[in-house]
Amino acid sequence: MVQSRNISPDPRLRARGRGSSSRQEGRYERFASTPFDDGWGTFDEPAPNLRTRVTPESAKRIITYNASPDVGFDRTINPYQGCEHGCIYCFARPRHAFYGLSPGLDFESQLFAKENAATLLEQELRKPGYEAAPIGLGVNTDCYQPIEKSYRITRQVLEVLEAYSHPVYIVTKSAMILRDIDILQSLAARNLVSVYISVTTLDRQLARHMEPRAATPARRLDTIRALNDGRIPVGVLVAPMIPGLTDHELDSILQHSADAGAQSAGYVALRLPLEIRDLFEEWLITHYPDKARKVLSLIHDIRGGRANDPRFGSRMKGTGPYATLLGDRFKLACERYGLSLRKGEEKGQVSSALDSSQFALPPRPGDQLALFDAIRP
Repeated sequence: MVQSRNISPDPRLRARGRGSSSRQEGRYERFASTPFDDGWGTFDEPAPNLRTRVTPESAKRIITYNASPDVGFDRTINPYQGCEHGCIYCFARPRHAFYGLSPGLDFESQLFAKENAATLLEQELRKPGYEAAPIGLGVNTDCYQPIEKSYRITRQVLEVLEAYSHPVYIVTKSAMILRDIDILQSLAARNLVSVYISVTTLDRQLARHMEPRAATPARRLDTIRALNDGRIPVGVLVAPMIPGLTDHELDSILQHSADAGAQSAGYVALRLPLEIRDLFEEWLITHYPDKARKVLSLIHDIRGGRANDPRFGSRMKGTGPYATLLGDRFKLACERYGLSLRKGEEKGQVSSALDSSQFALPPRPGDQLALFDAIRP
């Protein structure tokens, strides 16, 4: 049975275009505050205008390695920390607690841009002994979130990967990826790129509440179509699939994505680690109070009675009868609409088809001269 907590969203913080309804403190903070109306009617005041603030960050390294058996790549690049899309379910939210910021509104309004990402990437690719393997781009926070339009860090990273003939796996829910179709076509011609567009719902109103600054569902389908027309391998990622809220759309999402040109598909069941649990429950009670009990009950059902199951092998799909039903529905729908399972939907190897053998260090100014100097008697 789901335990109910006293969650009272502060009406003053329901900022337009934001996913979270609160600036909930991170788990490392010593003190926490609770909104309280003292009778002066402050809760009746309009929500403040919450602007996005971007802080340049000089990262020390840009490639992050992992040993998780649940994903099909062992390295990722995240050009940004925090994400203006504001997806309430985003598993990257708890990371903001390390900055002393809220995984709630701060995560989507106080962002960090790694402006030296391309320079660091070149340095790391040139390290002696580096062995190429597909890099995941946009796996943590969306690499094509709105601030990418002006910062262009993702494009700079792609330019480096193109120059080094390095394979890359991209996940995004943004149509901005079409801006870089020239680089993607160059990579695709050499079997060096695979793109997945995340489609969580086809309901425009639900998407507006759940992913307020991401592309509309229709725009994402158009993006799949444009990538396919450009001969770029593209698939659809139904992530996350939310039991009791979006899972009834599974068949329709896969059908529309296949019609748009998606060639493969994958899915991930919702999980609510750390601060995301309270943030999601708060959002659910605020926007869909009539569905809250059912949704939370089903989430606990596929997570062994908890909001999150962190164990490898089960955290992406869940366990139990309902999780099994979701998996069976997904496979049947993929077969019906001619979608191949995302590489490794069974074994976790999502990008093994990309070619890592072409990786090569391009010459830099002065390299040839240095060679002649070395052999000069």
